[in-house]
Amino acid sequence: MADLNGTMMQYFHWYIPADGTHWEQLTKQASELATAGFTAVWLPPAYKASGGGFDVGYGAYDLFDLGEFAQKGSVRTKYGTRDQLLAAIKTAQSAGMQLYADCVFNHKNGGDAEEEVDAYAVASDNRNHNISGVERIKIWTHFTFPGRGDQYSSMKWHWWHFDSVNHNMYKLGDNTVYRFKDKQFETEVDPRHGNYDFLMACDLDSSVDQVRGELKYWGEWFFDTTGVDGFRFDAVKHVRASFFEEWLGHVRHYAQRNLFAVGEYWSEDMESLHGFIRETNGQLSLFDVPLHYNFHRASRAGGNYDMRRILDGTLMQQQPALAVTFVDNHDSQPLQALESVVESWFKPLAYALILLRREGYPCVFYADYYGAHYRDRAPNGNEYEIWLDSHQWLLDKFLNARKNYAYGDQYDYFDHPNTIGWTRLGESSHPKAMAVLLSDGAPGNKWMEVGKPNATFRDITNHVKDHVQTNQWGWAEFYCNGGSVSVWVQD
Repeated sequence: MADLNGTMMQYFHWYIPADGTHWEQLTKQASELATAGFTAVWLPPAYKASGGGFDVGYGAYDLFDLGEFAQKGSVRTKYGTRDQLLAAIKTAQSAGMQLYADCVFNHKNGGDAEEEVDAYAVASDNRNHNISGVERIKIWTHFTFPGRGDQYSSMKWHWWHFDSVNHNMYKLGDNTVYRFKDKQFETEVDPRHGNYDFLMACDLDSSVDQVRGELKYWGEWFFDTTGVDGFRFDAVKHVRASFFEEWLGHVRHYAQRNLFAVGEYWSEDMESLHGFIRETNGQLSLFDVPLHYNFHRASRAGGNYDMRRILDGTLMQQQPALAVTFVDNHDSQPLQALESVVESWFKPLAYALILLRREGYPCVFYADYYGAHYRDRAPNGNEYEIWLDSHQWLLDKFLNARKNYAYGDQYDYFDHPNTIGWTRLGESSHPKAMAVLLSDGAPGNKWMEVGKPNATFRDITNHVKDHVQTNQWGWAEFYCNGGSVSVWVQD
């Protein structure tokens, strides 16, 4: 499980170079990441995807090929070879960090041979409504893994291991969703579109015993092979929720460890998120997507967002023990499908809110830490050049404060539409106090209690140069610049 005051890094973004050096880079950077204060690393999908050595990994093809077999045009994945992956994991764990693997259990992509099956075409906006009678369709659902053969697993996948697809080779270019005859969409999924089981490619049918058995066996094999400390599950709102509890229970029992787990349920609807948590009996955390959207909207509002409401309607507020908080990620970054960027000026404020408070398990995005530069085409066909700023200098300050000062009672001062703050009073093992003040508008100041009489505080961000002295009751007036954050720690 996550360490007290632990911090995760999402160690990739969508556009990192596809040159096979990423695992080696982690090996080189593991020690400095641990020293900075990171306690866990979330890895990108480590197995062969349909795009071979250029695929980010979410078009999952062969979960057993970690960059070892000549399949889909390459031996390595986008990130490197199996040996490089295992070396990176071992190095990062030796540095004191946990490693979390990214799991795609919703679909498979890039089948090796076509099969024919009877199916119904369904409406894209209401999957419960058939828009055709039974049709004979030709689909890429036979996975034979010719480069790997039977090594590690002898299972070959056929159409009956899936329940739906969005292609038909008899109608080239057709992207209609087809549900197979005598198959039903899974329940316990997001209710949008009538039933949001189908997302893309060849949709796994977790009601099939062989499918569930193979994924559980893969979990055992992957744990034995890599020794990871937990899992991030992709697109959980499209998979029967109780399957994750079943799979996790199996793998945790096999590993004899309470492996960490977090799911990506991309929705702002809190009732859906609470429902998933209930259906999985709280066995895995969720990324706090509503909080991300609050940050996104606040960053676009130019000082006209009511900062008193910044945590409203979020997992951080309502399910803090199961909230993995984040600012941006690979899906929300510019030119991606769920683009909802938190503007650069606001990111220090957002990171202060997730790194320096008591609630949630924060995740720092690789591109926010190291910066990023890339080109891609938008849906309108235009090509754009993107530069994302590195916030490493300030994030390292926050990480240090989280490691040394973010303990004990927390007093909130969310009482002004622009300027909000909070204090942490410390505890016996970390006795020094901290005060955080931020403003999305004009410069701000606020009287706050830190519980340390006649103590001196300094702003570790260096945004405010003067020191602050508390009075005999442990109160002081703290300051921050406009559109900025100051983190005051006790000398």
